[in-house]
Amino acid sequence: MTLYSWFVFFLAVQIIHFLGTWKLYQAAGRKSWEAAIPVYNSIVLMKIIGRPTWWTLLLFIPIINLIMFPVVWVETLRTFGKKSTLDTILGLFTLGFYIYVVNYTQKLEYNKDRKLTPENKTADTISSLLFAIIVATLVHTYVVQPYTIPTSSLEKSLLIGDFLFVSKINYGPRVPMTTVALPMVHDSIPLTKRKSYLSWPQLPYFRLPAIEKINRCDIVVFNWPVDTVHYFFEPKGRPGVIKPIDKKSNYVKRCVGIPGDSLSIKDGFVYINGEKLVLPERAKPQYSYLVALDGKTSIDFESLFKELDITDPAGFRTEKRDTLFLGALTEAGAERFKNTPGVTAVIRQVDKGNNNAIFPHINKWNQDNMGPIYIPQAGKTVALTNESLPFYKEIITNYEGNTLKLEGSKFLINGKPTTTYTFKQNYYWMMGDNRHNSEDSRYWGYVPEDHIVGKPVFIWMSWDTNGKGINKVRWSRVFTTVDGEGQPHSYFKYFLILLAIYFVGDFIWKKRRENKA
Repeated sequence: MTLYSWFVFFLAVQIIHFLGTWKLYQAAGRKSWEAAIPVYNSIVLMKIIGRPTWWTLLLFIPIINLIMFPVVWVETLRTFGKKSTLDTILGLFTLGFYIYVVNYTQKLEYNKDRKLTPENKTADTISSLLFAIIVATLVHTYVVQPYTIPTSSLEKSLLIGDFLFVSKINYGPRVPMTTVALPMVHDSIPLTKRKSYLSWPQLPYFRLPAIEKINRCDIVVFNWPVDTVHYFFEPKGRPGVIKPIDKKSNYVKRCVGIPGDSLSIKDGFVYINGEKLVLPERAKPQYSYLVALDGKTSIDFESLFKELDITDPAGFRTEKRDTLFLGALTEAGAERFKNTPGVTAVIRQVDKGNNNAIFPHINKWNQDNMGPIYIPQAGKTVALTNESLPFYKEIITNYEGNTLKLEGSKFLINGKPTTTYTFKQNYYWMMGDNRHNSEDSRYWGYVPEDHIVGKPVFIWMSWDTNGKGINKVRWSRVFTTVDGEGQPHSYFKYFLILLAIYFVGDFIWKKRRENKA
């Protein structure tokens, strides 16, 4: 929706509110015109129903307001004597329009001093549950979101089975663009194949102030730009699902290129502005290796893989008796293999030739050798040519919403001839550390700024499906930070100590109070 469309929509809501409540305002001793002033009418309504003024703010927060509107409808009905179960049901299932019936056909009795606390256990439980959902949704949407690592693309840094807290604050909380959706779920309703949202209406992209910028080598959660994967019941024959930006699948990768960078990949190594990218100590990039064996010496591969912490067994396979192919091995692991008796050679595999699956799909590069590629920066201008168009076509048409036509040798953007294009937002280049087992920017290109979700900051649990008993939990990873200097360090024991101190202190405090009584 455009800003004009939203203005018309907002105006329509205000008119609907005024027509349905102006007599209620009068009955409460207010002026009828107060029901017609945007925002002010909500503040006055909160005073009429005896609720705090700050509730008004919740009415304008996307997703939260979907919970608040039904609450306000019911509170308004009860303020004017409509307290029965039938009144509540009618208020909810008519989407508040039952208030029209009360406003125009009923004798209005304003209960200024009505009891605001729940009158029974069921009402109290519902009230507490609604409050908990509102708080949890606020935290989930604007502060921190739980996330699970489903793939091995960041193997060694983040493992399959890691449970993360992803901070929305670091890069700035993104206001939900999809305004009608179930709280605290992503694109589908749990245990079903039904969408959890409506594609209309959509808010324009807006992000609250950030406390830091995305830096090279940051691990970032973002919405997969080219997501058209089926997760829902769809008519047969449809090629995919066009999802709103904030409902596209969540991906997690390492940002290796930031706006304004010139990025190249040479023999699998990333170069930024001509210099090899220096990864942090915690990053453990992995490559494919061919290991030659002498065919005579017996090697305990199970113990060796355990020593090297190879947790994804699909990453390696034996092709011949004297050859072993490893699909996810660090450089340190490769050195360890070189020093293993029975190993005659360890050769890192580098793709050669061209692959049309590699961005920008011009059958020129491969996953280990590509570039240089310019990472677009907001406000910067590039020349449009037949050679540059494959890099920026998706940005111009899809990510930034323009029309693009080619008439002869002329480019037309929004119907106007041009030879240049100026970017409206920043873009990033995301890659997995598991270089040959990661679907990332090498395959689908840039990640727009409006697709950024947040920054993983904390691993609160790590579950190993291959473990047994108590070892199913990777205890060394529980309560560890994602970023930081040196190797990860678990703070779980400190958490347990603080928890023990709390319970002991609480027990002593209660005993003292009992003795004094």
